[in-house]
Amino acid sequence: MLRNSGVRLFAAAVALGCGSLVGSVAHAQNNSGWFVPKASQQQPEHAAAHAAQPAPQPVPLPAPPADSEEAQSQTPPVLPLPQIPNSPDLPKGAPPPAPIIGVISVPDVMRLSTAAQQAERVLGARRDELARDAQKEQASWRDEQQKLQGQARTMSSDQIQASERKLQERVIAAQKNFRNRNRIIQEAAQVSLGQIERELVQIIRQVAASRSMNLVLHREQVALSQDNLDITQQVATQLNSILPSVFIPAANVDPEVLAKSGTMPTTADAEQGGASAPAAAATAVAPKAKH
Repeated sequence: MLRNSGVRLFAAAVALGCGSLVGSVAHAQNNSGWFVPKASQQQPEHAAAHAAQPAPQPVPLPAPPADSEEAQSQTPPVLPLPQIPNSPDLPKGAPPPAPIIGVISVPDVMRLSTAAQQAERVLGARRDELARDAQKEQASWRDEQQKLQGQARTMSSDQIQASERKLQERVIAAQKNFRNRNRIIQEAAQVSLGQIERELVQIIRQVAASRSMNLVLHREQVALSQDNLDITQQVATQLNSILPSVFIPAANVDPEVLAKSGTMPTTADAEQGGASAPAAAATAVAPKAKH
């Protein structure tokens, strides 16, 4: 009986680890979009029921006597106000130019960007592979649990404990590996998106200057605007012309190690040395294990 109860307790602990692992991978999958705000998490039912209950009212404490030290300490102190110099009026300068306004939708630019589409396609495939591996490992843990429960009656206490330790070490190692793989995917997305963002800032400035615009607003924040004020399509076209693709670290490359190595490729490297330069630099660094 003790052996079976110990196995059941250990199986419950392993199952808890499986759930947290797959949940974290699923959460990373759901948050893979570009410029998409995080959805608010739903509160559990028991938390909502608890929140519906009125909070207990605090018991009012009697006020301290007016002449007591406690009452005097609650009175705000009168602090000195040193004199400050007067600020003289400034001479009148040239007025700012009249605003020439344009609008842009950055989410639409990202949807039209071939570089963003490339990054989402490559990194989305890596997220799917990670989720499949996590589910496969979880199923393997369940099989080991059932096998251990079936053999518990014919095993000694030492044998049961040794099997439990072995499975527990396997679970911990797998969780560490999946967390590290998920981190590498997220950092590769940051590397890819960072290239697009930096290029996009320059292009927006150039397109606005070419149309004599000195103020560009987000289209989502404007209630009404004419179509000829929208520079979204022009910016997207220019972005695809200048940056049709981005450098994405290879699946077996840790972006942090690659950055510290000083061999991080750039778009200029691709133009000067061809596509082989980024590939050689990416495959030269292996991912590191990170707790």
